[in-house]
Amino acid sequence: MRPTPYVASLRVYEPISAFDAADRLRWMQLEATSHTTLDEQTRALQRIIFPESPALRLDGAHVLDIEGARYVSPWSTATRCWSALEAFKLSMPTSVSPMFLSSAMEEVISAGVDFVENKVPHILTETWIIPPRWFSLFIPEERIRGRDSDGAFTIMRTSIAHAKSRAESAHASVEGAFGEGPVEEEIQNLIDWLGMFHPQSFLELDYGGLADYLEKSLQDLGEEGLDADTSIEDVLMSIEGLAKGDGAVAGRGYERLVTRWRRVAAFEQAM
Repeated sequence: MRPTPYVASLRVYEPISAFDAADRLRWMQLEATSHTTLDEQTRALQRIIFPESPALRLDGAHVLDIEGARYVSPWSTATRCWSALEAFKLSMPTSVSPMFLSSAMEEVISAGVDFVENKVPHILTETWIIPPRWFSLFIPEERIRGRDSDGAFTIMRTSIAHAKSRAESAHASVEGAFGEGPVEEEIQNLIDWLGMFHPQSFLELDYGGLADYLEKSLQDLGEEGLDADTSIEDVLMSIEGLAKGDGAVAGRGYERLVTRWRRVAAFEQAM
């Protein structure tokens, strides 16, 4: 059982040569088959119970060995915690946020902020749903799904060059159909994020525990579990419809995607 079964992750793996010597030495000692995802999620739960500044502790990383070369996706825990804190504070009035987050907890998260505020996280996460724009970065042939000791899984992996090209194509289609706006801006932000990493990097989308919830929701409809998941295909259909000016096709793909993941998000209310 995954410690946080409701989290999906989008990870960038940079060549190990892109990091400083100390990190290279440490990460070369990691086993590519080690359970770094389990370790990352377990530490996240531990920080909820025993708060500590993530900037003051040695961080971990996920690793991939591809064709004899090592690629690394640092957890970037301190950067992600600080970014989440800032996003949370901006989401509500300053008079309200202290009711949910004590000043003591904010101090713990912000410790070492001077060190992390200019760093870019290698990992983006979402809970209970996966943003449609993430699917636009992949094609069906890059999808791997199955079952392991943690349950069902779905992972997609591609080169960052391919991901950037697809994101730019999606951006052009959305901007051409709707002009500038929130959706166009979200895709542009994703393009900007991808552009901050080594050009030989890899990009990975991991459903995490959401694969189990998605499989159950599809089976409840009488479908073949994860094999019936066409999220990539639905997004590509929607983008193609926008590019051709065919609103009916674009809407059909988008509606299929949103309906599928809305059923997954509903599990949050059932817990």
